[in-house]
Order: sequence, then C-alpha cells, then structure tokens
Amino acid sequence: MIAEQLLYTASQVRELDRLAIAGGISGFDLMHRAALAAFRELQQRWPDCSPIEIFCGGGNNGGDGYLIAVLAAEHGLPVHVWALADPMALSGDAALAMQAAVDVGVTVQAWTGASPDPQAIVVDAMLGTGLTGAVREKYAQAIAAINDSGAPVLAIDVPSGLCSDTGNRLGVAIRASLTVSFIGRKRGLYTLDGVDCGGVKVFDSLSIPRDVYSQLKQSGAAKIEQLNCTSMLARWGVRPRNSHKGMFGHVLVIGGDTGMAGAALLAATAAARSGAGLISCATRTEHVAAFISARPEIMVHGVNVVADILPLLAKASVLVLGPGLGQSAWGYDLLNAALNSDKPVVLDADALNMIAAEPKLLQSHRGPRILTPHPGEAARLLACSTTELQKDRFASALAIRDKYQATVLLKGAGTLIAAASPESSMYLNSGGNAGMATGGMGDVLAGVIAAFVAQGCEPTLATCLAAAVHSAAADCAAEHGERGMLASDVIDNLRGVINGYAALS
Repeated sequence: MIAEQLLYTASQVRELDRLAIAGGISGFDLMHRAALAAFRELQQRWPDCSPIEIFCGGGNNGGDGYLIAVLAAEHGLPVHVWALADPMALSGDAALAMQAAVDVGVTVQAWTGASPDPQAIVVDAMLGTGLTGAVREKYAQAIAAINDSGAPVLAIDVPSGLCSDTGNRLGVAIRASLTVSFIGRKRGLYTLDGVDCGGVKVFDSLSIPRDVYSQLKQSGAAKIEQLNCTSMLARWGVRPRNSHKGMFGHVLVIGGDTGMAGAALLAATAAARSGAGLISCATRTEHVAAFISARPEIMVHGVNVVADILPLLAKASVLVLGPGLGQSAWGYDLLNAALNSDKPVVLDADALNMIAAEPKLLQSHRGPRILTPHPGEAARLLACSTTELQKDRFASALAIRDKYQATVLLKGAGTLIAAASPESSMYLNSGGNAGMATGGMGDVLAGVIAAFVAQGCEPTLATCLAAAVHSAAADCAAEHGERGMLASDVIDNLRGVINGYAALS
C-alpha cells in the first residue's frame, strides 16, 4: 500500500454501515453519533453559532439534521428546521429523529421558498450520498436559496447535489464552508466539483470497529487510496553518505521544438531539483546556448535527425517525451525513435496527442510507460469529449490504463493515478491549488516523475510521490498568492519539500 487513507463509493459506505449494524450498533445510535460529531464541528468552527437553520430531506441525511436540531436546542441555541420532505411521511430512524426534535420544542416548518438569514449558520441535511440523478426542482430551489444567501454552510456527509462517487454537480450543488463526513471518506469530495463544493473536509469514523473495515477490504471493494506527501517522504529514507551521481539515474528530456524550448527546460530543471543524478536534454540546435546559460548543470544536445539521438537514448535511465516536442516531422521522428527503446518513458503533452492520433506508435515500446494527460489530452486518448471524460474521472483513468497498458496520471482537481497493474489500487492526490492553472506545470510534473523513476522508484510509486511532491511545492509557492504563480515557482520549492524542510500541511 502506497498511501494510508482509503476513499469509498456511496455503496461501499452503505455496506460499512450495514456491517456495523450487523455487529451490534443500532442505526439510530449511528445517526446520533453523526449528529454529535457534526454539532461539535459546528461549535468549534462557529463558536458564536446563532441562529441555526437546518434544511432536512426525507432520508437518513435528514435524520442527522433533525438530531443536530435536538443538540442545538439542548444547548439553548435558537434553531429552526426547514423540511423539504413531509415530516409525517418519514420512516425508520429518520422518523424517530424528527420526533425527537419536535419533543424538545424545535420548530419544524415546510420550506416554501424562504431564504436563510445571512447571519445564520445553515446546516445542509437534504440529500446525502444517495443522489445519482439530477437534483429535483424543489431541492434545486433550496440549494440556490442557500448559496445565494451568503450564509456559511455545514454540509452533512456530502453537499446536497454533489455526486459522492464522481465529484460532479448533479445540476446544482451546495457550496459548503465545511463538510463533515462519516464512516468512510467519500471519494467525490476530493475531486472535480467536490473540491470546491465541499469546503473544508472533516471526517469522523463514528467509532466503527476496525474489523468492519477489514471485512470490506477483504471483499476487494476498497480500491482508492488518498496520498499524503509527508508520510510518503518519511518512508523514502535518506541517501547514504557515500553516494555518487551514478546511483541516482540519468534523465533524458526530449523536446523543445522551435518556439517551445521553455517546456523542455522546465522539465529538465524539475528533474534536477528532484534528485536525479544526471540530466540531459535533446532539443533543437538553436536552443543549446540558451539552455547552457540558463541551467549549466544540464547536458544539452542539439538534435537535428534521428541518428543524433540514438547514443543519448543508450545512456539514459528514463525518458521524458512531450514537453515542447511539437507535432512536426521532427517531433514525430524523435518520439518514434524513443519508443523503439526499452527505456521507461514519461509521456506528456504533444507525445500524448501524437499517440492519441496514432496508437500504434506504442507497439514497439518494450519498457514501462507513464501517461500524464490533462482532461483534454485524456479525452483525445479515449476518442471522447472532455465532458464525457469528466463524468467519471475514476472510470476514465482506468480506461486509459487499460487501452494503453500504462500507469496513468489524470490531472485536474483531485489528480488520479491508476497503476498499470489492474490488481493495484488507484490513488488520489488532493493537494495543490488553483494557482497551478498556468502553462508549464505539466512539464515540471513530468520532470519530477522521471527523476523518481531514475532514482529507483517503480512507476506507480514514482508517479504517486511526484504528484504529492509537485502539489506540495505548489502549495508552498501559493503562500505568496495563487494568482501569478509560475511553474518555475514550483521548481523553486521542490528541493525544500523533498528534503523535508518546507512546511507541509
């Protein structure tokens, strides 16, 4: 296991819930534990929490809301419940929770369009994890009213309107300030729209026994692991005192067609800052002098024809193909030559676009391969639209893995890594920030991945570690603000992150 924190689908969490109940914990007890955990977080984040307006739906998510109302009333806080579903039509534990709220004097009123008080704390207990289709009109109107009010929102388990499996808004979704989720971390909170809609994420296991989780793991259901940069680096260890550059591999970056030299230089520099022993770059001859001036530690070679690159391929440990490569005959010929080797390759940018157009390019490649597409490139690799691809990023990453027999890193909010082996877990990296939405970030990431492969990490570990380090370095750079962040700012922070002296969250 590379990571330590598992993410779950809604059906997996329902199974955990069932196993816990079968083990002797009543459903109403679990509901009360959830309400208490959420209420404690509400008090901690908003110590002067008054008034509280709770929007309750018709299922167990609504039941959580009714019990939060009970706790608020018992603490002497003004609280009001807006019912989106007829309280008299509730059943099971949700009905018991609603009656408990009425018994302590909580006002329960059908919601007819009123907007929350902007000074209130809003609790979203409407839809939960069971939503799969578009939000129905009444709930959509309530979500819009809450979002438009400007009031801070505590979402219970997941923000209403967010698909807890994919992270997609199902029409509209609550924009929560804080989401408290229970029993299992919902994977949709950590990717795509979930990153923004969920706000700050807090998890509470509700004291479910560990053996409940073990039962689910033994069934093979839990496959998504969340990366943690600090713990991954701690397990990487330190270099021996008698180290030499030959121990840490040789990265060859191939790219930098006319007008795109910067992309190759960024990738090569990132590889150097990530600890590779030797760095070479094969680029257009006219770029050599500028490369040497900018980064004399990199061995730069002017390459005009395929014959020029063959001796460079022989010496390299790992190849980076794509940064600034272009799609001209020059780039195509270099890509084809590199893929005729048995060297591990990191494929990005134009290398991915050429492979998408001509998948047979990979047929001659005999080594491990790592593909690092952004959603547009990923859609081209799967011959679908970006919209279709983003409907389920998890499935899309696996589809690319299976089609191209590669480790796949699908970029975006909540970057996903699918290991080349179908038996392995998938990984999600929730680090990073919006400042990374600028040119050159992918080139830097490709260089970091290659450096870790060169230093002996197998492809999946190298890709996971690089994703975590890259985003952590970007978060360090964001301390000066997200707007205006450059890819080179991330490079400047790589060394501190990798060596453990940059502050990590």
